[in-house]
Amino acid sequence: MFQNKSMHVYNTASRGQCVHYVYLPHLKPLTECVLLLEEAEGGVDQFTRSYRSFGVQRLPDNSLFFKEWAPAAEALFLTGEFNGWDKFSCPYSKKEFGKWELTIPPKPDNSPAVDHHTKLKVVVHTKDGDRIYRISPWAKYVTREEKSVIYDWVHWDPPQPYVHIHPRPKKPKSLRIYEAHVGIGSPEPKIASYKNFTHNVLPRIKDLGYNCIQLMAIMEHAYYASFGYQITSFFAASSRYGTPDELKEMVDVAHSMGIVVLLDVVHSHASKNTEDGLNAFDGSDSCFFHSPPRGEHTLWDSRLFNYARYFTPQRFSCFCTKKIIPVHIWEEQALLSLSNAFLNSLFNKCVSLCSSFQYIIQCLVSAVWAIIREQGSPFITNSPFPSLRALFNNTLCVAGNEFGHPEWLDFPREGNNQSYHYARRQFNLLDMDHLRYCQLYAFDRDMNRTEDKYGWLAAQPAYVSAKHEGDKVIVFDRANVLFIFNFHPNKSFQDYRVGVEAPGKYKIKLDSDEVQYGGHGRLDHNTDFFTEPQPFNGRSNSIVFFFYICFVVLVLCKYLMVVPELFKEKVQNL
Repeated sequence: MFQNKSMHVYNTASRGQCVHYVYLPHLKPLTECVLLLEEAEGGVDQFTRSYRSFGVQRLPDNSLFFKEWAPAAEALFLTGEFNGWDKFSCPYSKKEFGKWELTIPPKPDNSPAVDHHTKLKVVVHTKDGDRIYRISPWAKYVTREEKSVIYDWVHWDPPQPYVHIHPRPKKPKSLRIYEAHVGIGSPEPKIASYKNFTHNVLPRIKDLGYNCIQLMAIMEHAYYASFGYQITSFFAASSRYGTPDELKEMVDVAHSMGIVVLLDVVHSHASKNTEDGLNAFDGSDSCFFHSPPRGEHTLWDSRLFNYARYFTPQRFSCFCTKKIIPVHIWEEQALLSLSNAFLNSLFNKCVSLCSSFQYIIQCLVSAVWAIIREQGSPFITNSPFPSLRALFNNTLCVAGNEFGHPEWLDFPREGNNQSYHYARRQFNLLDMDHLRYCQLYAFDRDMNRTEDKYGWLAAQPAYVSAKHEGDKVIVFDRANVLFIFNFHPNKSFQDYRVGVEAPGKYKIKLDSDEVQYGGHGRLDHNTDFFTEPQPFNGRSNSIVFFFYICFVVLVLCKYLMVVPELFKEKVQNL
């Protein structure tokens, strides 16, 4: 699975030719990691199945097998409601590589010794002689009592677990991503639930035409206002929204709608909490993390993993790795490489994204900008960022943006008196026809549906033929669709000439002046626009349009006219 393959890098000096090189600082920790996993875990494949052996596992005879990794611990015990919180009656046995194991036989009636939905704790004896109580890092479900600030490990083993009905949807040609947070998915000032999202939000996302949901803040996090970035239990779905089975049902319903579900995976930060987090699990200042100061994130007040030590039963289709620490840390790059290689070997056409802001801004944008300039497309020359809006094969909408949500997002915290007023999305505004929100919603919906029909996001990058600063007009074509934007606040244009490459008849497919979007309906979509053989703005042909202030129109080349000379040239090149 893991071969030493060179990377393909665009070289501007070679005029678009790919050159090969081996990034040795990146490959060395990756190779070391693979060799270590072969020795300690029996290979990468076995290591990635650790969730099937660590934590709590029910065996075929209903015995319960417990396994933890605590290299600095002197002794481990299991306690809980099942044994009356006896601290020493269930000791773990120490194994190699810092592992600890325990097997508890079933009850006389052959039922598991630990009942479903009962509390557990790991008792750790440290090298300093202290006795500390911890939640298993592999806990599948943790809850918090109403007046408590500490989460409890709750054994999750339902007698009738939820069974998925629908398969994962196929990977879309282009991703139209709806970034959502379950907790804010309601107009009410409270924490919304998985069931609310299933019944009330998913149908809206489907209607809008999005084919992918990026779910934020699913992994359990004690501090709600951290937006899910200070994780306490990485294998537990947040109980503040509901149960693990309710999350499974939510994902299953999304799959039934043809929507892939992308899970935000936060592998940079972990909460500094000790009693209900990973911090100091075995009594040391490292364990899963680097020792301070390298293992501390001062900006987020969190811990940073030691990646050199380091899919899910909810059946997420994709993964988005977020809040990555600087890319010069080779252990992190080894983790990402290992994760991507494994996911692609296990799941056909899996989607994995890395939203590291530093990586995107410093590497991807500048590289693509260089390619576009080398290819001769007249993109905006001062900055690459506006140009790239016409480039990529996906789009992302944060929940509420599709209808112009009137309020910002702020989670309950000490600074706002623990208010939920801004930690919600007012979807109820869409049902008020006298307001403008439903009109913007309709435009966003029809834009997605039009893209789904004509597929410009999956096409080659756009060619920007006009970017007139004085007129505030931008024109580009992509996938046989012409996009015209007039951002001028008080100036319409009559007989405005725009360049097009393909000769033929063009028809309007979408324009922001339609009545349903709050416009005046001044353009007739039945009108045919014919090209003229007049080169303009770097394109072989041109069309004359009329468009209004603050206006956008999508015009499709409905019928192509094949010029005989052009046809001959194409035949000769076949």
